[in-house]
Amino acid sequence: MVIQDTQEMSFERVTDDAHELISSRRVEGTAVYNRQEQKLGTIHSVMIEKRSGQVAYAVMSFGGFLGMAERAHPVPWDMLTYDVDLDAYVADLSAEQLRNAPTLRLDEADRPRDRKHDEEVAGYYGRLPWWGL
Repeated sequence: MVIQDTQEMSFERVTDDAHELISSRRVEGTAVYNRQEQKLGTIHSVMIEKRSGQVAYAVMSFGGFLGMAERAHPVPWDMLTYDVDLDAYVADLSAEQLRNAPTLRLDEADRPRDRKHDEEVAGYYGRLPWWGL
């Protein structure tokens, strides 16, 4: 058995392009940028329809200081594109659009909302609700 001193170990960034699926744990905490490469926030969680497995939206945290007054924005999942070079998701949104978007308190972000709220979110972003027509 070979024992290696941990101080001598170097860690390389692990990129796994061979798989199409990703664990929700790896999505949570991932940065979100806009097309101008301005950081908008981070993925707090994703909301998934239990029966179909369809991701409805990402709950994105935005603003605040040390978790205080932090807001969460539900953003339709289909608005996010993963950018390998940034190691982040990219959305076609400005910081101003996000500031004016529907928001939740971070402590209520992981609770399912009613369909009326989901329709408001989809409407704000000019999208169909996650369940379609």
